[in-house]
Amino acid sequence: MLAVHQSRINYVLHLADNALIIGHRNSEWCGHGPVLEQDIAITNIALDLIGQARNFYQYAAELIGNNTTEDTLAYLRDEREFKNCLLAEQPNSDWAITILRQFFFSTYQYFFYQKLQYSNDVQLSAIAEKALKEVTYHLRWSSEWAIRLGDGTEDSHQRMIKAIDNLWMFTGELFLAVNYEKIGVNEGYGVDISLIKNDWMKKVTDAFEEATLALPPDDVWMQRGGKEGIHSEYLGHILAEMQYLQRAYPGAQW
Repeated sequence: MLAVHQSRINYVLHLADNALIIGHRNSEWCGHGPVLEQDIAITNIALDLIGQARNFYQYAAELIGNNTTEDTLAYLRDEREFKNCLLAEQPNSDWAITILRQFFFSTYQYFFYQKLQYSNDVQLSAIAEKALKEVTYHLRWSSEWAIRLGDGTEDSHQRMIKAIDNLWMFTGELFLAVNYEKIGVNEGYGVDISLIKNDWMKKVTDAFEEATLALPPDDVWMQRGGKEGIHSEYLGHILAEMQYLQRAYPGAQW
């Protein structure tokens, strides 16, 4: 039973970490967006994702006990303790990469939350139901931008091709279940992610066709490890920035 309980904690932390890290990445555009309207849009998406992360962290803290809080989970864990997918931590580089990363992730979240609504865990079900309303907008916004850039100017088209080259290798991990996800499915509170892969692929394929972008070949090597704490060098830089105040001044409050 102890192992099963820890698996539930890990499952919830995985969902929280995904939302927090990609939300933090999007927040880096605040004040730097290509135009004011999209600066506001990407910042609002970041806030939505961080709000999702808070809900999951609060639930994880409740499961862990021992005076754990959402803040200790976000600010006092080390890199190897984070369970987010590698896709979430990839750097922005330019607008095309940010858009494609969000499109890939929002498509995944959209189909994932649809199924998580039916979890036998009432907390996870409630979080998913609320988050799905936000993610529906995220998906519409990011897919429209992916199409706009892909079928836009020669420069925007080439930037999208480069973004695909940089990010496609991280999409496979979304659908490769690790042990705590498998236990979640067996216990009835988790989502069988293999069941949403075809839906994700169809949505991406349709958008790419409209954007005049080619899908990568099937034999692309897929990176993995983030769900089990093995990350790219980028996560350490994110945490160093995000956790600085709390680690420099332990217990600091506004």
